[in-house]
Amino acid sequence: MSDRNYIVVAKTEALPAKSSLRVELKGHDILLCHIEAGIFAVTNTCSHAEALLHEGKLKGYKILCPLHGAAFDVRDGAALTRPATKPLCSYPVKVVDGDILIALPEAG
Repeated sequence: MSDRNYIVVAKTEALPAKSSLRVELKGHDILLCHIEAGIFAVTNTCSHAEALLHEGKLKGYKILCPLHGAAFDVRDGAALTRPATKPLCSYPVKVVDGDILIALPEAG
């Protein structure tokens, strides 16, 4: 994925360690999560009941859905617990000079 596909969505100071931040990018509702392993991005909507994950809790590398408690791995979007069975969409992230950049999937 080339550099031109990455778009600045936030500053690093807006996302302290062990926190999450909701951003929107070209119609995509995205949740940035700053965990010990780095900054990751997943879709902000639970794959089970369409609840908004930014209203849930970030625990380690897991985001917990506020509606039914399903857990997802923010590193790759994997569904970890029921009732969710489908993964979240995850987005490539990089940090450059204090900016957080995300790449959206290529259309096609």
